[in-house]
Amino acid sequence: MPLTDLMAAVNTQVLTAADRDSTLQAAALLLACPQANATSIFDSLCQRERLGSTAIGHGIAIPHGRATRLDRPRGALLRLLQPVDFGGSEPVDLVFAMAVPAHYTHQHLMLLSELAELFSDAGVRAALRATHDPGTLKQILDSPPSHGAA
Repeated sequence: MPLTDLMAAVNTQVLTAADRDSTLQAAALLLACPQANATSIFDSLCQRERLGSTAIGHGIAIPHGRATRLDRPRGALLRLLQPVDFGGSEPVDLVFAMAVPAHYTHQHLMLLSELAELFSDAGVRAALRATHDPGTLKQILDSPPSHGAA
């Protein structure tokens, strides 16, 4: 099942961000909905980052937070034109931010696992980095190319 089928919405954006906070602000705007505004999502994402970096290597970060009024997870893929420091071992240029309902525990971990597996594929990472079009980013998430992990 495509990752995007597991979420209420997945939005995409290509942008230039100055730093981790501006990246998280852009993500919060994409994740916002009537049940969870951008400010509360941004605060949740920042709270999680304070616990430790969500950078997972290969220039990828998966910031995530909880929103009490959400009934389904929401995702946002940001392709950064210039990598930013996310507190990991290398700068990040691909960010998949996620807001999940507060009651999600097991499902939250399963989504993180799915994302880590998706981004472990070098073909997926290359395809995402090769485009500047948000629509194409969404298509790649819906039907990831498979060129083998690396």
